[in-house]
Amino acid sequence: MTSHVELLSNGLRKLELQQSETNPRSNDQDGDPQSENGPAPNNQSSSSANASRLSWSQAREGYGFRPASGISTPLTVSSRAMEGSSLLPDPHGLGWPAKSTVSRLNETTTDRAAREKIMVSAVRTILECIGEDPNREGLLKTPERFAQAMMWMTRGYEERLADVINDAVFAEDHDEMVLVREIDISSLCEHHLVPFTGKVAIAYIPNQLVLGLSKLARIAETFSRRLQVQERLTKQIAIAVQEAIKPRGVAVVMEATHMCMTMRGVQKPGSITVTSCMLGCFRTQQKTREEFLTLIKR
Repeated sequence: MTSHVELLSNGLRKLELQQSETNPRSNDQDGDPQSENGPAPNNQSSSSANASRLSWSQAREGYGFRPASGISTPLTVSSRAMEGSSLLPDPHGLGWPAKSTVSRLNETTTDRAAREKIMVSAVRTILECIGEDPNREGLLKTPERFAQAMMWMTRGYEERLADVINDAVFAEDHDEMVLVREIDISSLCEHHLVPFTGKVAIAYIPNQLVLGLSKLARIAETFSRRLQVQERLTKQIAIAVQEAIKPRGVAVVMEATHMCMTMRGVQKPGSITVTSCMLGCFRTQQKTREEFLTLIKR
């Protein structure tokens, strides 16, 4: 049986051939010249925006991306790839799929039941190893509950970005900052499988296209419902917005409290971790970056 990696590679080669034949859009992510020279004249912006939206609509089924180095998290690739310059289309419409993400995306009800059965057995083993009795009344259904809860808390592996955005891309002649802040996020630390929770602020400066406001929160939700580290989660949200509508710039700042720091190990309640990712004009233009940072502090 062909492996998932081989399936992805074959799909990628097909996409690359299609791109070379249709002259795909430029991958320039930073330093959009329009950010220096101002928006295009009004008589051109409307037609360009409509053309851009039509192009996005035609390509939505293939929307998704992964690093050029293969199926992995972005921590294994260069900083240029983190900014989107080395991203490749993902044939399944996923954003940074992990080794088994495709199998979970396409699983049947029977496959899911089999997956949860394996997890139930593993949890029973864990309960026995810590000195508990998995057959006592309070723990009798715990393995099943845990398996179902874990599948729910990691449901981001099952979501295609095209379905998350769901055509909520609109042509709009707006060239000022769009900011949604105080978005609650909850995720699981991949090092200890304990939660970290916090808030994220997402901003972008449109380039003839705007994204439905709720979709910013949904993008954050999709990537947070995976095993994560905060640094990677911040970057994945930023690059997903960048890939979706090609704005002039994207900025993401996240503040979170990690249970692996507060309830174990160093045990420092109240500590907050802050991460940021700046792309495009937010990275290259200090005034734009300062405006964003000022707005999120209000």
